[in-house]
Amino acid sequence: MAAAQKSSKPPKFTGFTPDLVQFLGELSLNNDREWFEANKTRYEQQVREPALAFIRALGPKLSKVSKHFVASDKKVGGSLMRIHRDVRFSTDKTPYKTNLGVQFRHEVGKDVHAPGFYVHVDTEGVFLAAGTWKPDADTLGSIRQRISTEGPAWKRARDNAKFVAQWELGGESLTRPPRGFAKDHPLIDDLRRKDHIAVCKLSVDEILGPKSIDLVAARFALTKPYVSFLCKAIDVPF
Repeated sequence: MAAAQKSSKPPKFTGFTPDLVQFLGELSLNNDREWFEANKTRYEQQVREPALAFIRALGPKLSKVSKHFVASDKKVGGSLMRIHRDVRFSTDKTPYKTNLGVQFRHEVGKDVHAPGFYVHVDTEGVFLAAGTWKPDADTLGSIRQRISTEGPAWKRARDNAKFVAQWELGGESLTRPPRGFAKDHPLIDDLRRKDHIAVCKLSVDEILGPKSIDLVAARFALTKPYVSFLCKAIDVPF
């Protein structure tokens, strides 16, 4: 009897190519099911498979920043975000997202609002994100409380020289002080934040080729003081 054939290993990450951006650009002009089905093989070869390889390659490097963030290369339900849009409550009924989105969630997180890392690619450019986006009231309250009571630690994380050289804080803020905090609090601008997200912009060229994996890993490593502060604020391991 012939020996059972060994299963082949998943392909290694050799880099995104300009075909990725080309596909996303064409999809933005032909955002309908008929076009997508006719070009599904291109999506698999130029977008999904390189993205899954990217996730596999980044996983070990991200674990050096923290072992508590998940890099899952599952085709459904993993780190690669679905290309299908949820149009149930949207006036925009186009069925597909015109960007590549990859998220590395915290192991305790059940949705995108938990602390995590994110990679976004579209025809306009590339950005990385780290932190919590639109956290619920309890989570946001815990972050505000730690900022208020541990101001020096927060400022060391927020103002870390290597961090601010590549990243900037983003997201929405309240127009008024949150309940329980004085308007003249020395950290009132940070306390008014509704999101605690840091953003790092890259060029499209920087995400192409095999060296992009090292660049992304290095940029995520710079966020360690910031993301660590947020994790401690909401009592999850970092």
